[in-house]
Amino acid sequence: MKSIVIVLLAVYSVFGQVKNIQINDPNSLDPEEVTIAINPANPAQAAAGANITYSYRSSDGGLSWTQKSMTSTYGVWGDPSVIYDADGNLYFAHLSNPSSLGYWIDRIVVQKSTDNGVTWNTGAGIGYNSPKNQDKEWLGVNLSGGPYRNHLYVTWTEFDNYGSSSTADSSRILFSRSTDQGITWSTPIKVSDRSGNCIDSDETNEGAVPCVGPNGEIYVSWAGPLGLMFDKSTDGGLTFGKDVFVDSIPGGWDFDIPGINRANGMPITVCDTSSSPNRGNIYILWGDQRNGASNTDVFFIKSTDKGATWSGFRRVNDDNTDRHQFFPWMTIDQKTGYLYAIFYDRRNTTLNTTDVYIARSKDGGNTFENARISQSSFNPVASVFFGDYTNIAAYNHKVIPIWMRLDNKILSVWTAPFVDTSNVLLGVEYPNLNVPTVYSLDQNYPNPFNPSTTISYSLTSPSKVKLRVYDLLGEEVATLVDADKAAGVHEVTFNGQDLRSGVYLYRLSAAGSTISKKMLLIK
Repeated sequence: MKSIVIVLLAVYSVFGQVKNIQINDPNSLDPEEVTIAINPANPAQAAAGANITYSYRSSDGGLSWTQKSMTSTYGVWGDPSVIYDADGNLYFAHLSNPSSLGYWIDRIVVQKSTDNGVTWNTGAGIGYNSPKNQDKEWLGVNLSGGPYRNHLYVTWTEFDNYGSSSTADSSRILFSRSTDQGITWSTPIKVSDRSGNCIDSDETNEGAVPCVGPNGEIYVSWAGPLGLMFDKSTDGGLTFGKDVFVDSIPGGWDFDIPGINRANGMPITVCDTSSSPNRGNIYILWGDQRNGASNTDVFFIKSTDKGATWSGFRRVNDDNTDRHQFFPWMTIDQKTGYLYAIFYDRRNTTLNTTDVYIARSKDGGNTFENARISQSSFNPVASVFFGDYTNIAAYNHKVIPIWMRLDNKILSVWTAPFVDTSNVLLGVEYPNLNVPTVYSLDQNYPNPFNPSTTISYSLTSPSKVKLRVYDLLGEEVATLVDADKAAGVHEVTFNGQDLRSGVYLYRLSAAGSTISKKMLLIK
């Protein structure tokens, strides 16, 4: 019995080693429904998003973040999904709300950034089909070689009339692809053979998340009136086959969790394209209440034959309680083949108090280890909408989860990046692998600019920082930073809308040194 106590204490002490980092600006309004991705072309870069218009970018592996509000001529209306292609281009998919162009969620929008989210194009609209509604999209990409390299895929739900209870209205899973890195998109095709209703609940087709196989296969699963369903394309998304039943979803994918405004267990699909022994395996993660309305659990199932047949399901959360585990998401590290899942967990709490856990499988989903990743619990209330999903990204042992907290009716977005090289999950604190070796001030971008530009600087150690802007007469026109800053790469935006065109100096003072550079404002 003493040895058991020692093990538990050792594992518990590990939890505190992974620092929780708030991603969002504390003054931002109610961010929720989060998404995250790691750039495979530059793993120091990561991107994230949250409802309704927030995008976030990191240049140091997720240790610090810059927030931006997305804009588009099509409007921006939540359900964010971010992804990088093999060349490091970043894509942000979301719903539309074009007040001057149409009606609410009239299409899916995908915007592109070539500078890790500093700037974005206005995006491409997909699936406009008046008066139908386009909802709950997700992105996929082919990162391998071959004819489909960098092809982008998006799946979503089309409603004849969102929220309608009429039997004349139905829902379906649609698919579109881009072969030119997000500039244009194909005419949508229907994936689901069986339609659902439009109520946005158990009998509605929702939760389609596409993934790509080793030979360019496109796999997708979703929840609907028949349960957990699966389909695939073997020709790059030109056609899909016949739907395959994977498993039932007892209690449906839409259920109640105390303290949560709305909860679901919609599925997430991933495929192993690594060089691991499990290469080609397809995995699906979801949540349901087959064990009772007071005991929501996270479930997992896999196929080793390209989706033709499926294993029996297994439970991912390893507790022995009748408490809730909910809002799961899964990713796969395509360098190692390791699977990672994130979910909210109440195994060690009472009432509505909630923790965040992750699970890891190193053996293709045969076994899962669980560990708490949140440093403290929170207590959500149902009167505040909490969002519909969490997210997690992994690449070459780097793991970056993302989740929402709801404290005193205030929503916030958090992460806890770590490097997974230990036999014990969360056994190694995330090191700052990207601390700059040189103290520097970068050239602003863009330059020339009108009216805004971004200035980056690097600190080799924590320092008191002053960053100011001067005109050519030496008069100070703006103080951008006057604060203590941690070691790492930092970004700040300068807006010269109230200044005249001309050359300006920006000067960084930190660590006992001063660096100046010139920039050009042209109006």
